[in-house]
This record gives sequence, structure tokens and C-alpha cells, in this order.
Amino acid sequence: MANLPVEIPSLKLNDGTSIPFLGYGTGTAWYKNNAGSLDRTTVEAIKTAIKLGFYHLDGAEMYNTEPELGVAIKESGVPREKFFVTTKVIREINDIPKAIDASLKKLQLEYVDLYLIHSPYFANSDADLQRAWAEMEIVKKSGKARSIGVSNYLQPHLEATLKTATIPPSINQIEYHPYLQHAGLIPFQNANQNIASAAYGPLIPITKAKPGPCDVILEKLAKKYYVSEGEIALRWAIDQGIVAITTSGKEQRLSDYLRAMAFTLTPKEVKDISEAGAEKHFRVFWNDKFAADDRS
Repeated sequence: MANLPVEIPSLKLNDGTSIPFLGYGTGTAWYKNNAGSLDRTTVEAIKTAIKLGFYHLDGAEMYNTEPELGVAIKESGVPREKFFVTTKVIREINDIPKAIDASLKKLQLEYVDLYLIHSPYFANSDADLQRAWAEMEIVKKSGKARSIGVSNYLQPHLEATLKTATIPPSINQIEYHPYLQHAGLIPFQNANQNIASAAYGPLIPITKAKPGPCDVILEKLAKKYYVSEGEIALRWAIDQGIVAITTSGKEQRLSDYLRAMAFTLTPKEVKDISEAGAEKHFRVFWNDKFAADDRS
């Protein structure tokens, strides 16, 4: 299968570093219940993604796939500086400097490009959020993470963090798709230290939430641009300046996702998808933390 001659553009973060707009995730389908032995299937899947041009690789301590990610990077033969590697902390949140060292050892790397607090739900108070963020700042200053950020934070978590932060979060990675647009969260981030957004689950309207009000417009736009509905969903995020994280074990599907780099939606098309999506609320992750009708 030939690689598409497509460059994945990057978004400049508030600390001056740049993150590719499309990333390959190593959670969900690749999640391991325990660390156990190396999963060669996962290693080969990541190597396939790298071969196709996915150099933005998104991992996490809790996925138990950091060793696979590290081996795939090493075996790919691609120079380290071409990669943008993300990992996240939550299990060892009480000692973040120790946690990053453990992650780097598993990844066989000297630094990660982005280090995230995986969720805010470890915290019992604003002070807990602020303590954790102070340790993230130590990690950045040590050079073990080029950028630092958060994941699954809502506006109150960001407000608490920013009160004492000397380095603001660069990005907030959240479940984001037309059926979960988080009301005023992204405008708040844009207005407060220009905190970028990354979307996990951007394909949920297609993979988990059918039938729905976006079906007709996604199908119509897929025909217009000669792509799949999945590429339209990815483009909808990217055309709003939001980084999209996706995954697949199928080489053809990953190759197809790269077609999202070859076109742009019009502002009206982005707006039409957003308005259709607002007619339905559908959340896949962290449902235990939200009321059924809570769109925050």
C-alpha cells in the first residue's frame, strides 16, 4: 500500500512548541488490563501507523501500552526528533516526577513531547489540582516533557489550576465530537492563556451514536469530498483548530484517515455539522461523573 503524499500540519501551542493536528492513539483498542508481557500485535499496529506517516503518537500510563509504544518507535527506524510523543499520568499522580521517570523508562525515551494529567477526578479539592500542576511544572523545567497539559478537565478544574500556575497548560485533551461540544469550555480555554484542545473519540457519531441528526450531513459531505464520513468528522475538528486523536488496527482505514489532510470544510459546513450535533447529546467516557443531560 503506497503512502499518501500528505503532510500532517501542526498547531502551535502557547509555549511555542507545535503538535501535529492528527494523532494515533494507543488506548481504546490497544488497552491492556495489566502490564504483562509485550503485545507484538500492538507494536506492529503502531509501526504500521508510523510507516503511513503518523508521527504523533498518543499514549498513557494507564493504557499499559507504553512499552509497546517505545518498542515500535525504536523498531521503526524513524529519528526521534520526527516524533511527537504524548503520555499521561494518573495512577502515580501523588509523585509526578517519579511517574515521568517510570514512563520514560518504559518508552525508552529521554523526554516526551507532551505530558498530561489524565483526568481531574483524583482531586478532592482545588489544592489537590494545584499541587499536581506544580509537579507538572517541575517535569517541564527538568526537560523530561517539552509541553505539559491536562485531559478531561472542565472549566472549574482549569480555573483552579490557573490560579497558582506559573506555566499554563498547553492543551486539554477531551472527548469531543458533534454530539459532545462542551458548551463554553473551548471558548474559555481560548480566552485564558490560549489553551489548545485535542479531541479523543472524534468518530463517535459514526462508530457509536448512529442513528443521529448528523447522519445526513456527514453522508452528504462524504460524497461531496469523495471521502468517508470518518474523514469528515476528523476534518470538522481540525477545521476548528482542534487536534484529533484516532486509532485503528487496519492499515487501509489509517490510510483513509490521512485523506482528511487533503481538503477543508467550508465555515458553513463546519457550522452545519455543529448545529446538527447540538440536537443530540451522547457521551461515551466518564459517564459516571455526569448527569445524563449534562453537556459540560
